[in-house]
Amino acid sequence: MSLKRRALEGIVVAGSLMMMCVVVEAGQQGNETADTASAGEVKSVEIAAVVLLNEDHTAGLGKYMAQLEEEIPAVEVEQTKTQIVASAQEDLSGVEAIAADHTMEETVLAEDVAAEDSVNEEQQQWQNCLMADVDEFLYVRASADANAEIVGKLYKGAVAEIVDESEEWTHITSGNVEGYVSNEYCVSGTEAMEYANANFDVTAQIETDGLRVRSEADTDSAILTSVSEGATLAVDTSVETTDEWVAVQYKGNIGYVSAEYVTTGLALGEAVSIEEERAAAKAKEEAEAAKAAEAQAAATATTVQNSAVAASYDELTLLAALIQCEAGNECYEGQVAVGAVVMNRVRSGAYPGSIYGVIYDPYQFSPAGSGQVAAVAANGPKASCIQAAQEALNGMDNTGGKLSFRRASSGRAGVVIGNHVFF
Repeated sequence: MSLKRRALEGIVVAGSLMMMCVVVEAGQQGNETADTASAGEVKSVEIAAVVLLNEDHTAGLGKYMAQLEEEIPAVEVEQTKTQIVASAQEDLSGVEAIAADHTMEETVLAEDVAAEDSVNEEQQQWQNCLMADVDEFLYVRASADANAEIVGKLYKGAVAEIVDESEEWTHITSGNVEGYVSNEYCVSGTEAMEYANANFDVTAQIETDGLRVRSEADTDSAILTSVSEGATLAVDTSVETTDEWVAVQYKGNIGYVSAEYVTTGLALGEAVSIEEERAAAKAKEEAEAAKAAEAQAAATATTVQNSAVAASYDELTLLAALIQCEAGNECYEGQVAVGAVVMNRVRSGAYPGSIYGVIYDPYQFSPAGSGQVAAVAANGPKASCIQAAQEALNGMDNTGGKLSFRRASSGRAGVVIGNHVFF
């Protein structure tokens, strides 16, 4: 029987009793009213109350009220009926409120149960897992012995599967590594789960090419960038989102990606075998060696002796003035190199065919555009710069044919001479 049905039956019984009291009171006050209730009428009330319990409550109550209107004075019946109906409405309101509270409690309980099930499921997934609680890595050994051969390393953040456990050692597998780790430096099961959640970030791995990162969790918001399949982005778990979006970190800002195209999880790894680590170290050394060789080759320029170029005194002075403005405080080789770049441009055919034209070519040499070159030429360049200009005119090129230069601190690849890199 439903809660509302029980409540309504209780209300009807209470109303019936109230009606009985009214009828009895009406009988006792026979001198003050023109029409009183007899004992038979009281009896009929009792019978009607019983009948009400067995009939449809709403219909029964209506039927009974109609009967009372015929047997009891109109004023008293109307007042009594009003009281019963009002009382029923109040009680029903209370029942509805209780039912609403009950429904809310059931909803909260269901949510709590779902959350607890989720936690229990995560705990179950971690029951057979182990992690090393270390600053860098933990050795994995061939047997449960501190002196056994090292077969791999369980780095901080790597997860292993437990094969068997003893008091001091645990047999694990992780990646391509199988061996034993000391229990003294490990956490497992729920402790491993809590350790992972507390120490490692959640990442989103991109499952489709060209996934858009948006400024808001909305398909109409601005696109910050697009990322390739296989890339990973750090998830910002402090940002609340719907199930359709994942908040990620992008260049120090918050971005949003569609949850449909990413897989989220803790940024955890696997153990690395000694062979794998040696191979990785060798590959790194080879890459660094190749890079160094490339840099050395770029830094070693062959000095070329080109044919001499006839120039007037004014052109010599102008070239020396540019050299002084660009490399006046550098080594002599650096001064010659600046002069060689100007002469290489004169010979190239891609630039103006004269010293003056190359030096004053728009947006090429800033000292020329600012008037510094003209000022130095008017006052007379210093001797080392005049000599460097003359060697460049005579065809010396210690840059290997380079046409441009920048400050060496720019990081530009090329031949470094003095404080400039030539390319």
